[in-house]
Amino acid sequence: MRAVGLMSGTSMDGVDAAIIDTDGRTIDALGATAFLAYPPEAQAELRARLGCWPGARLAPAHRHVLHLHAQAVAALPKPDVVGFHGQTLAHDPANARTHQLGDGAALARLTGCKVVWDFRSADMAAGGQGAPLVPLYHHALARFLGLTRRTVFLNLGGVANISIIEPNLPDGAPGAVAARDTGPASALLDDFMRTRLGRPYDENGALAASGQVQTGLVSAALADPWFARTGPKSADRNQFHGLLAQVQSLPDADAAATLSAFTAASIALAAPDGADWLVMGGGRRNATLMALLAQHLGQTPRDIDALGLNGDMIEAQAFGYLAVRVLHGLPTSLPSTTGCARPVCGGRIAA
Repeated sequence: MRAVGLMSGTSMDGVDAAIIDTDGRTIDALGATAFLAYPPEAQAELRARLGCWPGARLAPAHRHVLHLHAQAVAALPKPDVVGFHGQTLAHDPANARTHQLGDGAALARLTGCKVVWDFRSADMAAGGQGAPLVPLYHHALARFLGLTRRTVFLNLGGVANISIIEPNLPDGAPGAVAARDTGPASALLDDFMRTRLGRPYDENGALAASGQVQTGLVSAALADPWFARTGPKSADRNQFHGLLAQVQSLPDADAAATLSAFTAASIALAAPDGADWLVMGGGRRNATLMALLAQHLGQTPRDIDALGLNGDMIEAQAFGYLAVRVLHGLPTSLPSTTGCARPVCGGRIAA
């Protein structure tokens, strides 16, 4: 089937859209992509609603999400199905709650396409964390790329997550796919840059590179019990904002350096032994963060673009892949990826 996957991450900069041809198990081809940016007023509205649960005054934000996603679908050839993640506003796995803004039935009406959406709820109802959801796609992607060694797929979005993939094992085999969020990726630093300096991010990590890391603050932040938990786990975008408050008294460069060091160190805490690393997501463009990761991991994670892929579109492709899996009744999450009690086929279908 030909699917269009849609993703709007916690950076809230816009919507990624990508075509994938797949049977829900293997990848036949990766096709055209598109990115549509949220207008400034839409970004402001969405940021104002971060942390909101259903029932809040969300109608304007909902309209922004729905119409930009519809435009993203229209920017590509019409598919057999659309995978619609929606816009995460709040995620509370400890209390089995998650909120992705977006109505799949409304998107189906606007686009004239079959839409699979609400990917997280069924997983959380089965005791899962609701995230990360892309590991099964990472397994298929490893096979598509012809990888043979254990590989960690590191996604640096607002939150960082890893998929530990054994490409020589089928995706349902024990040990083939494991995953977890590791903590923050770009969210803390981006929020600091926006509120303190009026910039959307630390371009290439230049500000952080000129600062001094406050190691005491990093160590204290890493003592959060969340980091000691093993196995699948997920994090909310704003979960570690305590450190963001603590660096406000520091000079700009020292604050940026400390937040970057915390991100790199938290990722390294989850690193498995004997694996190659591939990195994707916007954070891979931050040279300072990548250098810190190389120090902690003993290797520089390889940019997935070097393998001929688009590291900005992996998650969009993943939700196209997952949509086809849902249509075929295949699992979208496993006990080893989200902690669910059994393999779960998540997602609702709207036609």
